[in-house]
Amino acid sequence: MTSSGTNAETRDPSRPVAWTAAWELLLPVADAPARARGRTLQAALREAIRSGRLSRGTRLPASRELAADLGVSRGLVTEAYEQLVAEGYLRSGRGAGTWVGAAVRAALPRARDLAPRSPGARADFVPGTPDLSLFPRAAWAAAQRGVLAELPHQALGYPDPRGLPRLRTALAELLVRRRGVVADPERIVVVSGVAQATTLLGFVLHARGIRTAGVEDPGSPEHGTLYSAAGLDTVPLPLDEEGLAVGPLRESGVRAVVTTPAHQFPSGIAYSARRRAELLDWSRAVDGLIVEDDYDGDFRYDRAPVGALQGLDPERVAYAGSVSKSLAPGLRLGWLLVPASLAEEVVERKRTMDLGHPTLDQALFARFVERGDYDRQLRRCQRAYRERRDALVSALDEHFPGTEVSGIAAGLHVIAALPDRYGPLDRFLERAAAAGVAVRGLAQYGRVPDEGVRLVLGYAHLSPARIREGVGVLASAAG
Repeated sequence: MTSSGTNAETRDPSRPVAWTAAWELLLPVADAPARARGRTLQAALREAIRSGRLSRGTRLPASRELAADLGVSRGLVTEAYEQLVAEGYLRSGRGAGTWVGAAVRAALPRARDLAPRSPGARADFVPGTPDLSLFPRAAWAAAQRGVLAELPHQALGYPDPRGLPRLRTALAELLVRRRGVVADPERIVVVSGVAQATTLLGFVLHARGIRTAGVEDPGSPEHGTLYSAAGLDTVPLPLDEEGLAVGPLRESGVRAVVTTPAHQFPSGIAYSARRRAELLDWSRAVDGLIVEDDYDGDFRYDRAPVGALQGLDPERVAYAGSVSKSLAPGLRLGWLLVPASLAEEVVERKRTMDLGHPTLDQALFARFVERGDYDRQLRRCQRAYRERRDALVSALDEHFPGTEVSGIAAGLHVIAALPDRYGPLDRFLERAAAAGVAVRGLAQYGRVPDEGVRLVLGYAHLSPARIREGVGVLASAAG
């Protein structure tokens, strides 16, 4: 813009429409500091071309004319044109002017957000999501400030692919104390969550010639998906009242199996002591591996949590956990304890996958654990989730008399078997969806006996009031 304040259309109505539409993108050039005007002009022209505001084949104003419009030197415009010609954004010829080149393809107008989102239901009982409002922002920010103040410069280089020694030491002490594992810091690998831990193990098993892995049925759909991504086929294995059924496991021929023994997902049972021993006997007999997904082992409401299976035989069990339920899944932070026989291969696969977990995140979480903040957060979540589970059980008893809630008092979901009069399951789910209630049946997670309406109800992300309201809406819809 010149000092007269007129715009490009007033100055020269003959300019192409495409150029006139892009004019406003160059206005910041006039207000930029003198030393930054060249860079600002180049950036504005690139953006106009990438966004499609300046389309292929559009002729740009002569350098003298544009310089006068912007109130800058002609040399600055000439230099900007020459730079963009060299980069392929523009083309020019002696006496032929400057044009937008044909090599550029307009970028998408904006980035899409494909993160999982709530369906926008009146009540959402889909399991798996913690209460993200419980994230300890003040304590986390304080830990972050402390880490930035104390972290030496050299620590910002590429980390040990296993993770920072400080964090691995803190995790070993935490997991021994809270989950009863055998934790050597040298065999802990810091990962971005249980998903990456599972994938790492899948790749290592595949490299060893193993092509199949067993998964619980019913169970988490993600286990099969992650193993498939690593090149392994999955064999669904049934459960009984004590845990993974050993007979079908032996008959399957697999040598690796993923389990959730502390609180099986989704059935809600805890593996019995006898079943744990039988699983370990199986792994020793076939030279196999048990992968323990301890996704919510810290949350038990009627007694102390059952210790991890890994503590009974750390050479036969790979143990995985994360902060996804205790802090937030968006932190992408977890851990994997591996048997000595797999350690080097897992660490090398982690190194080639991403060169190690972000250093600042590791140092921050280490400080968070060391200062007791993580224990305080677990206690806070424990209180909140126990209250919400109680609210859900009470609401089910009020609105669906005769409902049986099964599974141990733990975790972030319950199994509710409604009286037969509310069936069949498909019709119940249709009525719930029509009323704006998001809910899933147990049968959606694998093979289960056809025993009426059995629901998997998540509650951690809902306040007690929202839980009671949602169950009331569900009851009205069920009739």
